[in-house]
Amino acid sequence: MAQLKRILAVDDEPNMRRLLEISLRQAGYQPLSAANGRDALEILKNDQVDLVIGDLHMPGMSGLELLKHIRADNEALPFIMVTAQGEIKTAIEAMKLGAADYILRPFDLEVLEVAIAKALDIQRLQQENSYLKTTVQPQVSGLIGESAVIQNLKKMIAQVGPEKATVLITGETGTGKELVAKAIHMASPRKEGLFVAVNCAAIPAEMLESELFGYEKGAFTGAIKTRIGKFELADKGTLFLDEITEMPINLQAKLLRVLQESVVEKLGSNQAIALDNRIVAATNCDPMQAVKEGKLREDLYYRLNVFQLNLPALKQRAGDIRLLSHFFLAKRGGQISEAAIRHLEHYDWPGNVRELENILERASILAGSGEISLQHLPSDVVGASNTVAITATTRENNFSIPAQTQQLEKHLIVAAIEHCNGNKAQAAKRLEISERSLWYKLDQYQLK
Repeated sequence: MAQLKRILAVDDEPNMRRLLEISLRQAGYQPLSAANGRDALEILKNDQVDLVIGDLHMPGMSGLELLKHIRADNEALPFIMVTAQGEIKTAIEAMKLGAADYILRPFDLEVLEVAIAKALDIQRLQQENSYLKTTVQPQVSGLIGESAVIQNLKKMIAQVGPEKATVLITGETGTGKELVAKAIHMASPRKEGLFVAVNCAAIPAEMLESELFGYEKGAFTGAIKTRIGKFELADKGTLFLDEITEMPINLQAKLLRVLQESVVEKLGSNQAIALDNRIVAATNCDPMQAVKEGKLREDLYYRLNVFQLNLPALKQRAGDIRLLSHFFLAKRGGQISEAAIRHLEHYDWPGNVRELENILERASILAGSGEISLQHLPSDVVGASNTVAITATTRENNFSIPAQTQQLEKHLIVAAIEHCNGNKAQAAKRLEISERSLWYKLDQYQLK
């Protein structure tokens, strides 16, 4: 059950406070009240508050002064000012100081409800926009590939996407774990919410807890203002915890509690905030081995591993390399030769899809407006593909030296001709054979 929004009503008139409390409760909010600004600041210091309604005229501390104090600690907390008919200029001043809205006395309760709903919606949008400015939220159009393993992966994403089940994604570095997590998010009813990614290995251990849970002002040295955490930011959306095995063990215990109880507490606060988000975690190592080595709590592993997706290495789906290459190059308006594609298909790809994308980006820069050929590929890719091609033949129990020599000659001839942009005379010099011999071998191997 979602936690009710907590709204603080600040007014020195007891009857008005009572009226606001009743109205807020009937509207589905949890009301808090304070008779003056100082009491309000004390409540804000100790309790989780989602919105403040403050009267302009109060003894000791006016509504404007209260708003200034609140903004010094929390820039995002919505504030609605209550003022009289002839004080519009003061109300406008309050808006300039960061008030979300103002309402005039005497006010209709429906007007108050609309103002509250509007202020809370604006706060949510501001939080989302602030996050979106620092990250990328691309639309996932689909995983690239037609191989059997990718087709099966797409099927499982379609099955688990609409559910709320926690998902654990495993796979080597560069296989696209975050892309799969985004695909799960886009296949879920939560796709209108935020997809928030946290790389547990990229954030220092001492900062990770505050990054996940948020903190109150003064919670630690340097906490000069209240800050929302990634869990709260991903409410109604999806939180992706990448490299979960790199999270400190003591923090894993706190994470387990959040997953079990669906509540989070900011650092420096004892107020529980109810959450409704979906968790997707990922690791590039064997999670059971991580449990044995003490890097991953066993109870957390079983809590995360409701539905596991294992991503294949690129070498296990070599048939998709052509599609992937054309997809990456289409974004840059580039083209690639058939010979270069064949070499990419024979390379082992220890860095998986990410390595392929990086190599193609480098090659397209070298090729400029021209077609990517072998001369634009790294030497280790070209050399390794020749070795892989021969190794593949030996795996078929073909150990014939003449056959293997012919296979190597074919690769060297194709590579040399492409490196020389089709100039046979230059290619023959690079191969250290006569041009006549080159033409003979082209005819022999039917490479014309």
